[in-house]
Amino acid sequence: MQPDPVAATAAYIDGLGADNLARALAYTTGGHWLLLWNLLVSGVVCWVIVRMGLLDRVEARFSARGPGVRSFVVGIVYFLSSAVLALPWSIYSSWWRESTYHRTAQPLSDFLMQNGLGTLLGAVLGALFFSGVFALMRRTGPRWWIWSAGLTAGSAALLLLLAPVVIEPMFNEYRPVPAGEVRDAIVVLATRAGVPEDRIFVYDGSRQSNNFTANAGGIGASARIAVSDVAWKGASLDEVKAVTGHEIGHYVLGHTWRAFGMITVLAVLFFFLIDRGFATFVRLFGARASLASPAGLPVVLFMASLCGLLGTPVANAFGRFGETEADRYSLDTVGLPDALASALVKTAEYRYPRPSALEEAIFYDHPSVQRRVGMAMQWKAAHPVH
Repeated sequence: MQPDPVAATAAYIDGLGADNLARALAYTTGGHWLLLWNLLVSGVVCWVIVRMGLLDRVEARFSARGPGVRSFVVGIVYFLSSAVLALPWSIYSSWWRESTYHRTAQPLSDFLMQNGLGTLLGAVLGALFFSGVFALMRRTGPRWWIWSAGLTAGSAALLLLLAPVVIEPMFNEYRPVPAGEVRDAIVVLATRAGVPEDRIFVYDGSRQSNNFTANAGGIGASARIAVSDVAWKGASLDEVKAVTGHEIGHYVLGHTWRAFGMITVLAVLFFFLIDRGFATFVRLFGARASLASPAGLPVVLFMASLCGLLGTPVANAFGRFGETEADRYSLDTVGLPDALASALVKTAEYRYPRPSALEEAIFYDHPSVQRRVGMAMQWKAAHPVH
C-alpha cells in the first residue's frame, strides 16, 4: 500500500509533542516582533547620535585631513558608538532570549567577547566601505548610487571569498570531517557531485547555538560546506547524509552566486532610495548633515534598516526558493526522504513548523518544516522501494 504523504507529514510534526510545538511557536512569533523592535532600536540609536552632535564634532576635528581619512574616522566612531548604545538590546535579543529558550549555552562572557570582536571587525570594514561610498559621491556626481552598487558587488564578492578562510575562523574552529563511516559516506556524495572532499568541514557551532544546522558558503577556492557539531553529534548516519546532500545542492546549484546577484540588484535599489529620500529622513531626525557628509551616516544606516525590514518578504521568498531546490537535490541524489524529514523536524524547535501561508510568505527565509517534510513524503510516495 502506498504511504499517505499527508498522514506521514502530520506524524512527523506531531511527534515533537504539544509542549515543544507551543515553545517553538512562542519563540518564532517573538522573533518576528524582533524585526520591528530592531528597527525601533536603530531609530533611537540614530536619534541619540544625531542629537549628541558626536559625528559633527569628529568631522570638524579632522577637517584639515583628507576626505578619505575623515570619512574613515567618522565611520569608525559611528559604528563603535552605535554598538555601545545598542549593547543592552544586543544582549537581550541575541543572548538572554536565546538562553531563555535553550537555544544557546554560551556564557555571557564569551558572548560579549565575540560580540566585541565582531563589533571591531564590523567597524573597520564598515568604515572602509562607506569611505568608498563617500568617495564615489565626490567623484561621480549624480550617478553615485549606480557606482556604489558596483562597490557593493565588489565588496560582497571579496567577503564571500575571504569569509570562510579569514573571518569565520575567528569565531569558530573548522576541522576536516573525521575519519570513519560518516566521512566515507560523505566523500561518496561529494565525489559524485564534483565537490572536493577537503571542502567539507565540521565546526563548533554549539559554541554559539544549540540549533541543528549546516551551511554552504564561500566562492571559488574558498567555497566549502560546513556542518555544525550540533547536527554532527545529534544525527544518525542517514540524517548526516541527507543534510549533507542538501548543502551539496546549494554548492552544486550555485546558490551563493545567485545570492550575490540578488545583493547587487538590491544595492542598486537601496542607494537609489538613499539618493532620493535622504533629505526627508535628515529632517525627520533633526540632523544638519548633507548626503555627502560622513556625519549623515546614522541616517543612511537607519534607512538601510528600514529598507531591510520592508524588503524582508522579497529576500525570504528568494531564500525559500533556494532551500526547496536544495531539498529536491538531496532527495534526488541521496534518496533518503525519511532521514531528511527527521533532520528537518529537529529544526522545528526554533522555527515553528506550521505557520499560516501569510506568515510563511512574510517572515520565513526557509519553507516551513511542514511544507518541506511534506515534499519529502511526496517524493517517497512517488519513489516506492521494491
